[in-house]
Amino acid sequence: MNELHFGDNLDVLRAMPAESVDLIYLDPPFNSNANYNVLYGTKHGGASKAQSHAFEDTWTWGIDAQRALDETAARHFEAGALLDAFQKVFAGSDMMAYLAMMAVRLIEMRRVLKPTGSLYLHCDPTASHYLKLILDAIFTVRNYRNEIIWRRTSAHANASQRAAAVHDVIFLYGKSDRVVWNQIYTPYRPEYVAEHFVHKDPDGRLFRRSDLVNPAVRPNLRYDYHASNGRVYKPHSNGWKVSLEVMRQLDRENRLFFPAKDDARLRKKIYLDESPGVAASDVWDDLPPIHASSQERLGYPTQKPESLLERIVSASSNKGDVVLDPFCGCGTAIHAAEQLGRKWIGIDVTYLAIHVIEERLVKAFGYRIKGSYTLYGRPEDAEDAKALAARDWLEFQKWAVFTLDGLPKDRPGADGGIDGIIRYHQLGKDRASRAIVSVKGGLNVGVDAIHKLKSVVKREEAEIGVLVCVNPPTGPMLREAASEGETGPSTRRVPRIQIVTIEQLFHPAPVLLPGMVDPPEVLSAPVSPAKRGRKRVEGQTEMLFPIEGTAEAQKRKSNRPIRSVDIEVTRSAYTRKTK
Repeated sequence: MNELHFGDNLDVLRAMPAESVDLIYLDPPFNSNANYNVLYGTKHGGASKAQSHAFEDTWTWGIDAQRALDETAARHFEAGALLDAFQKVFAGSDMMAYLAMMAVRLIEMRRVLKPTGSLYLHCDPTASHYLKLILDAIFTVRNYRNEIIWRRTSAHANASQRAAAVHDVIFLYGKSDRVVWNQIYTPYRPEYVAEHFVHKDPDGRLFRRSDLVNPAVRPNLRYDYHASNGRVYKPHSNGWKVSLEVMRQLDRENRLFFPAKDDARLRKKIYLDESPGVAASDVWDDLPPIHASSQERLGYPTQKPESLLERIVSASSNKGDVVLDPFCGCGTAIHAAEQLGRKWIGIDVTYLAIHVIEERLVKAFGYRIKGSYTLYGRPEDAEDAKALAARDWLEFQKWAVFTLDGLPKDRPGADGGIDGIIRYHQLGKDRASRAIVSVKGGLNVGVDAIHKLKSVVKREEAEIGVLVCVNPPTGPMLREAASEGETGPSTRRVPRIQIVTIEQLFHPAPVLLPGMVDPPEVLSAPVSPAKRGRKRVEGQTEMLFPIEGTAEAQKRKSNRPIRSVDIEVTRSAYTRKTK
């Protein structure tokens, strides 16, 4: 059974049995101090102003980073010593936090990897050189296999004062010297074909000639060969590459090339249509990024092409093997594993990632895929939801909005009393109606929360206001909400202000709407061009468009299928306020 986990990958990794995974691919945030947003599409196509913050690619020094540093030192002597050395240079910095948080996770990844397994770590030059030292310490230098260079973009917009940054780095390490390796090939370039496949059979098949001389001295392969053309060919002093039986088989299949000159050597035909191509090098420039018009594109900021992950999965695993992606993002590694007949485990800390992956799997493989994996970490009852609220309020807030079939409002700065929007249509109305969602978790939520919600509904010209409470509402809150009356057509009148408890979030219809629910199209607050800049980007965006200013270390999450597909990088000096 395949597994999809919502939560901290360190917790999930520690719960996994040792030596249970055949291949690990990880594409963690690159510590490039950039923020990324996913734009949601409108009902009629095109970009929407409504958006959900995908994640913040920022690691900040704090108690979690210090704990990771201490745990690394306790679990792994070499890695702990290396981080101690880094501390002398990076003490208290974001880079030190990033390295400590990665080291403690890489220790667990090596533990769950089988002796025949491999690990691919995808990063960029921001921290690749430090990460390689950590990998050397944890996996040992002798298990280093490759530093793969992937050309992720052809854009040269950042080349005004330096060479254009167009590549990512992928480190390949094995658990031992017994790793699975299925040789991968790349297609011949046209100029190579034109230069080498210059011979043609009567049936038109192109071929090149290959030497039949053994590279080593093999006395047992020295024999005179009486060919089907009536001539006798003498062996090289080293001997032939193949046995007499194989030579005869090649002759019967018309795979021997008979030279015109008597003193020339017998050769083997290598047909173009049977050739796998060139054995892949450690520079992968034949796998283009996902362009804006690509059908593969989901709108996830750092989405990698399926061809890249299919190559990795094919090279270092076999059918039925288990592939783990502990930073699974939009699920490209999971998609590739499923496509190639592997089992898989995906972990991500954002609801956006989990929901995008589920929708992606259904779109690619049909609804039957739902029964092939188990989802862990999503609240199953009120107690789970309360635990999520206590652990990560912003995660709970987004989960609550998505559970109501809404879309979170997630922008730098104050939320203006809006945590989400539910968009719906009513018969006879051309424009969509909206319900404002406000999520409150404090123990002392009272009538003031209702007053504020009523004012936001009026300001936004919305029809309904929904207040989500962790604790049951008080009597004064219920009376104040009821005083606002009802709205909707005569056939379906619903309260203007509605209060939903955690328990009610698990009911079939926690919010009463006078129409059909539909994904939100716009949040009403306009965005000033002077404060926001929008760039269309192709492929990876980490180094190309970092956000200036500070950012909190928490990652933003969401849990609703997205329609559209524009990436927006927001430049802002604001920092997000937590509740």
